[in-house]
Amino acid sequence: MASQAKQGSQKMQEYQDMASQMRPRKPLLKNALWAFFVGGLISEVGQGVEWFFMQHGLSAKEATPPMTVVMIGLGALLTGLGWYDRVVKHGGMGGSLPITGFANSMVAPAMEFRTEGLVLGVGAKLFTVAGPVLAYGLAAAFVVGLLRLLITGGA
Repeated sequence: MASQAKQGSQKMQEYQDMASQMRPRKPLLKNALWAFFVGGLISEVGQGVEWFFMQHGLSAKEATPPMTVVMIGLGALLTGLGWYDRVVKHGGMGGSLPITGFANSMVAPAMEFRTEGLVLGVGAKLFTVAGPVLAYGLAAAFVVGLLRLLITGGA
C-alpha cells in the first residue's frame, strides 16, 4: 500500500513538472511596459484636465477635486461604452490602478446586472466593490480625525 501511494505521488510530481514545462511563459516585460504606458497616458489625461481647470482660474489645490470628478466620469463613461475593459486588457494594472479603474470597478457590475432593473440590478450592484472600500475609508478617516482631535485638542 505504501509503495502504491509513493508511486502515485511520484507520478503526480512528474505530471506537475511536465505541465509546468509546457505552460506558456508570461511576457512580463511586455506586460510591465503596457501597464507603464497605459497608466502614464491616463495620468497625462488627468494632468491635462487639471491644467484646463487651472487655466480657468483655479489654483492647483482647487483644480484637483474637479479633475478627480472628471476622471471618474470618464472612467464610468468608457466602462458604459465597453471601451475601458479593452484598456484594462492591454494595460493591466496601468488601467486598473488609477481612479478611472475605481470607476470601472463600480460601473462594471452595475452594467452586468442592468437587466434586473434600476433598483435591484444597477443600484444593488453599483456598490458591490466600492461599498466596502468607501465604508472602510470613511471609518478610517473618522478614527484618524478622532485621534487628531484627542492629540492636538482640536487645534
